Amino acid sequence: MRSALLVFIIVFISTLGVKAQEKLDWKNIDNCTSVLVTKTVSTDGSVMTTHSVDGNYEFRIGIIPGKMNPEGAMRDVYKGGGRGRERTQARKVGQIPELRQTFRRFDSSYPFMNEKQVAIGETTIGGKRDLYNDEGMFDIMALERIALERASTAREAIRIMGKLATTYGYSDYGECLTVIDKNEAWMFEIFGPGPFEVSAVWAARRIPEGEIGVSANRSRITTLDLDDKDHYMASENVFTVAEEMGWWDPESGGEFIFNKAYANPPRLYNTLREWRVFSILAPSLKLDPFNMDIPFSVKPDAKVSPRDLMRIHRDYYQGTEFDMTKGLAAGPFGSPNRWSTRTRVPEGNMGWARSISIFRCSYCVVLQCRENYPDWIGGIAWFAEDDPKTSCFVPFYSGITEVPESFKNGGRDKFERDSAFWAFNFVANWAEIKFSYMIEDIKKAYTAFEDGFFNLQPIVEKRALEMYNEMPELALEYITDYSCTMAQRTVDEWWKLGDYLVAKYSDGYINLPRTGHTVGYPEEWLKEVGYGTKKIRK
Repeated sequence: MRSALLVFIIVFISTLGVKAQEKLDWKNIDNCTSVLVTKTVSTDGSVMTTHSVDGNYEFRIGIIPGKMNPEGAMRDVYKGGGRGRERTQARKVGQIPELRQTFRRFDSSYPFMNEKQVAIGETTIGGKRDLYNDEGMFDIMALERIALERASTAREAIRIMGKLATTYGYSDYGECLTVIDKNEAWMFEIFGPGPFEVSAVWAARRIPEGEIGVSANRSRITTLDLDDKDHYMASENVFTVAEEMGWWDPESGGEFIFNKAYANPPRLYNTLREWRVFSILAPSLKLDPFNMDIPFSVKPDAKVSPRDLMRIHRDYYQGTEFDMTKGLAAGPFGSPNRWSTRTRVPEGNMGWARSISIFRCSYCVVLQCRENYPDWIGGIAWFAEDDPKTSCFVPFYSGITEVPESFKNGGRDKFERDSAFWAFNFVANWAEIKFSYMIEDIKKAYTAFEDGFFNLQPIVEKRALEMYNEMPELALEYITDYSCTMAQRTVDEWWKLGDYLVAKYSDGYINLPRTGHTVGYPEEWLKEVGYGTKKIRK
């Protein structure tokens, strides 16, 4: 075991000269929420996970084709985040041997599904500062990309990422990936190994069949029973690094707890979202929202559908004591959005509640994997640009070879009408003017579209399956055309919705069905802000 002096040196060195660390408050990891659903508790037998990409990330989608590679080919490895203009351009950091064949996959800031029905969600969990090591070849996005190019199952994806990270080194913050296929759902958590080794520390735990799980920017894996190979996996150094760093003493007789060894303590900022997911899907448990000891997984009260997960990602604690449409902070028209503030909250007090749905979401995906269809048809990525509560989920089948141009276009530095992102972002921002009114128009729009998608789904899939059995490539063309047509039609209609909302709510009025109709402010809000209480001087 390392001496106390050596441990002190490790901790001291790890705080010096690491520019990447300075960019992140290790106590305030605040991006992304992911939910997991096992197949026996889903309404259609699918395994599901989700990912809300909550931050200033790349929102464009690419399709990276699979390919046959020559013997001895090498694959370049890049670090630096998402595609294109939204993040610093990735830089090449090395090469690894390429496989003979790779699979087609979706790409964005975080790649999320491949043609073999392997899908991945993500939440950043930070971890202890002392674990960070900038010398490794892989960040989390690079691990995901290569795993989706190579894996046919969730287990295979986890093993690929674990081996790459421990062999070539992991140089990112602590991350939780929710990894699924058409049979299993897993949480994979990974940290750096500390400053003196190019490697990684990781563990994975399967969601028990018949249960659901959630991760909201904190480590969720506790005990590890590595004899149970059906439900647990981990790196070979998972115990020794904790022992060497002084975070666990096997001689003490205390049980090894993975997240206590490697992660920071939970905060209400994280656990409140986890509580909310379980309170929606398993209300009979009556979990305490202020208890941070949230179960790893629970049995839902009823079977869970993709639309249930969409509703969860549109949630802002409606009907609870944390309802973000209530109080002065919500303004006169019940906005659930809370902008960032530099004002610090006194120790022991709660600031703004962090809801699952948040204004700074770049995009959200609800991912389905189904064993009763061929892979190209069985996997669906329900994709919503921008904030889900003011957006619409469109279906992209896992096998498609193309997405509409509007989903490939745009950047935050310029408002562009040929970008899908800006259609949804514009509606979200305009709604802030009179949220309690406009959200009803928006709900009506996304409900109509999503009703249509789910009503068409059995018809489209029946036809696609018939084509697949006769000529698979024709089925591929068919589902690609369907996905692109539905997605672009939604974008076109969302621009029209934005124009409609501009006219209807211009100048604070409600102008339809007649112009200039004044609704004023709610009486309760006027009373709270002191309207009419100031005396006139005589």
